[in-house]
Amino acid sequence: MRRLLPRTLRGRLVLVILATFVVIQGISLWLFVDERGLAVRAALGLEAAGRAANVVRLLEAAPENLQPDILRAANSPLVRFSLGREPSVNHPGHAMNGRIAERIRGLLEDGHAHEVRVELHRIGARRFPRGENSRMARMMRARMMGLDLASVEMQLAISLKDGRWLNVSTRFHRPPIQSASGSYLSFGLTTLITAAVVWLALSRLTGPLRKLARSAERLGRGEQVAPLPEQGPEELRRLTSAFNEMQARLSRFVSERTRLLAALGHDLRSPLTAMRVRAEMVDDDETRERLVAIVGEMQEMVESTLSFARGMVTSEEMQSVDLAAFLSELAGEFAATGGEVKLSVPPAITVRIRPVAMRRALRNVIENAIRYGKAAELRAEVHDGVAVIRVSDKGEGIPEEDLERVFDPFVRVEKSRNLETGGTGLGLSIARTVIHAHGGDIRLSNAPGGGLLVEITIPIAGAGESG
Repeated sequence: MRRLLPRTLRGRLVLVILATFVVIQGISLWLFVDERGLAVRAALGLEAAGRAANVVRLLEAAPENLQPDILRAANSPLVRFSLGREPSVNHPGHAMNGRIAERIRGLLEDGHAHEVRVELHRIGARRFPRGENSRMARMMRARMMGLDLASVEMQLAISLKDGRWLNVSTRFHRPPIQSASGSYLSFGLTTLITAAVVWLALSRLTGPLRKLARSAERLGRGEQVAPLPEQGPEELRRLTSAFNEMQARLSRFVSERTRLLAALGHDLRSPLTAMRVRAEMVDDDETRERLVAIVGEMQEMVESTLSFARGMVTSEEMQSVDLAAFLSELAGEFAATGGEVKLSVPPAITVRIRPVAMRRALRNVIENAIRYGKAAELRAEVHDGVAVIRVSDKGEGIPEEDLERVFDPFVRVEKSRNLETGGTGLGLSIARTVIHAHGGDIRLSNAPGGGLLVEITIPIAGAGESG
């Protein structure tokens, strides 16, 4: 059931409003039809009463030998007239049916006090007045077949001047619901107009929310986002204002950190350069070489630390890049220096990245695969709206307990202090910082056939930006 519901807030609100509208219209239609049935039955009852009064006047004015002809002419499939010495209604009280009796007396103002007895009661459907099996009655029965509509039966007994009674039996069937095309057209137009008005109104209401969602997605990828205009209801204005303030604070924090790191790097380079100059002046060759190596290691660690702290080049703009061409160019760089990289990337995958920062992150991962596994296999595909890049090797892998720890700064699985074989321990830390800044993720696992598998996810261009 949940899959049938609209995914957006606007769609669900429109569905709720239209469902409420349809229910209200349905109730109104049901009430209208019921009231219409009551009104029609009341009108038919009064019409039958007037007809009975006219028959009484005809019978009293006509010779007795013409009275059977008058009764036959007055009969119909739904109304039966007959003369008798006893009334068909054996009680004088008529409860709420006094209106019909009063109408008959009003039409028979001839100076004679006619007694009128009325009886009304509901009966089941598919029943019609019986008597002579007339062809019209059979036709009416055939036309009403299949309709299970309740009926109201009215029995009248009117006294004549000669002491006899005119007995009238009639039934008023509930009129069927009219299926006029005009009613359906009116209902459809009303629904469409309501849906259009609600859709436009909710578009203005949810438009700022969609803009806010897109801006939050872009901010999560590290893009520069212009301040959003504060518009809409008070709650949306406050939410937009809070987002703009949060973005401004984050920008100030990153800018201040970058300036601090730049100053720190400048201040550290000067004493390290001085130490290197002093070390070159040491007379003992072994001591001099050892001091120069230590200073070089310190310089390398300082540069790597500053690079890691920056995480990514904040001044670089996000670009839409064809992933296949981007990875092919990166694999070509390694092939030019003797590295073996097998590439398998389908075409037509576009991602939004900072090319320099992403190239640096992927280079760190591929370098590790070549260093510890002699060769790297690079594959890419699209899955659930993200680009998935897998880098695998045929090395020894990493112990399970170290799969997450290797992302920490200066953590190396290779225990030697040699920078050539083990690096500074910042490559994966820098890679994860850059990938997280793009709104992606990186995970390590040991492949079943041996070696390490690195899985990198990056949002594809346009993902998460539709409203």
